[in-house]
Amino acid sequence: MTEPELQILDVNGLRMQVAMQGSGPLVLLCHGFPELWISWRAQLAALAKAGYRAVAPDMRGYGGTTAPEDPTAYTLLHLVGDMVELVKQLGEAQAVIVGHDWGAPVAWNSAMLRPDMFRAVVGMSVPFSPPGPVNLLDGLRKAGIHTFYMQYFQTPGMAEKELERDVAASIRRINFSGSGDGPDRVSFGVLQPGQGFLDNMVEPEKLPSWLSADDIGYYAAEFSRTGFRGGLNWYRNITRSWELLTPWRGTVIRQPSMFIAGARDDVLKFPTSQPQIANFSDTLPNLRGCHILEGAGHWVQRERASVVSELLISFLKGL
Repeated sequence: MTEPELQILDVNGLRMQVAMQGSGPLVLLCHGFPELWISWRAQLAALAKAGYRAVAPDMRGYGGTTAPEDPTAYTLLHLVGDMVELVKQLGEAQAVIVGHDWGAPVAWNSAMLRPDMFRAVVGMSVPFSPPGPVNLLDGLRKAGIHTFYMQYFQTPGMAEKELERDVAASIRRINFSGSGDGPDRVSFGVLQPGQGFLDNMVEPEKLPSWLSADDIGYYAAEFSRTGFRGGLNWYRNITRSWELLTPWRGTVIRQPSMFIAGARDDVLKFPTSQPQIANFSDTLPNLRGCHILEGAGHWVQRERASVVSELLISFLKGL
């Protein structure tokens, strides 16, 4: 197979870098934090080989894509709008959308808001839940939780300073510690009082097979150039996105859907995750599979690249 082709497209007022491979029905692949299009490299190749046009953008604020200066320009409506306009720029009317980590809410909400365009959806790591009456950050405060990493990320500049002190080390530690190969712990998302995000992470003695030094080098070079502000601004719009999605409270996704996560993913330990998964029969009435992969952690599409690719292809061929 050929390597993905990188192109720069004008999308929704952004200069967006996208990786494209193959031809056929369009499949969009949305990465999360702190990642880039290359997180989908294995799936780009597998989907192209199976007869699909696989496209993985650097999402808004990341890599080769514009990072708007306005911190309010990173709501879920902006992010869904980017995917809608990307489909149009690619000359298509419909796509299947796939998302991991923060890319999962983008995928879920794209399918929820534009069922005419996104004919099927796959979320990884973060379960779907319709917009609800309680804002996540308010819910944490009311539960007496003040050291969750999403709360730490709210203060502009604080997490940037920590993560950018040694970008390559940050990437190594976050990837290893969040994976199924990382250490056992309660949750890497719960910080110790007065400590930073990376204080919960460990430096790997040896890189796991799915994480190469070249990949770390690519991530580190891009985040050294751009910083982490763009990705962190997604977290800083959690409340704003919740407010904007008020008209869609309780909306379900009726298109074909699938969920994939690693059994050791700390996101599955969040208090809301298991109830959300248990509620899929109501919120995802056309669910075609809920796959929890043993031994895998948060970076499931890289940790279990071939299994995830096979699940995606099987799902796509069933549409």
